[in-house]
Amino acid sequence: MASRGRPARSQIRQNIIEILNVAGPLYGYKLHKFYNEIFPSCTRENIYYNLRKGVALNELSIADVREEKGEYSWGSVVEKKYYKLGPRAVPRGDERVREFFEELEKLSCKRE
Repeated sequence: MASRGRPARSQIRQNIIEILNVAGPLYGYKLHKFYNEIFPSCTRENIYYNLRKGVALNELSIADVREEKGEYSWGSVVEKKYYKLGPRAVPRGDERVREFFEELEKLSCKRE
């Protein structure tokens, strides 16, 4: 009998694992921005779904939760969950991700 529901494997979640493997812990919004620059665009909701699912499957874990103050449309405080690789993550070493962050590093060094 075939299993029901979404498959446990997801290319989007694997791409998230590749990003976190190179960049280190990131919060969801920043991860979404990087994702859409490297891979075919997907919605923020899809990224957040895969972050939650990755935590449930131990492919990802929450590294930190920070409250940051600022001027937001909903108020003056935001809670950011930082995600990192979990014990069941299997990074494959995607070259696009490595090259993207190397280029980002070069650009930030030029600005300083």
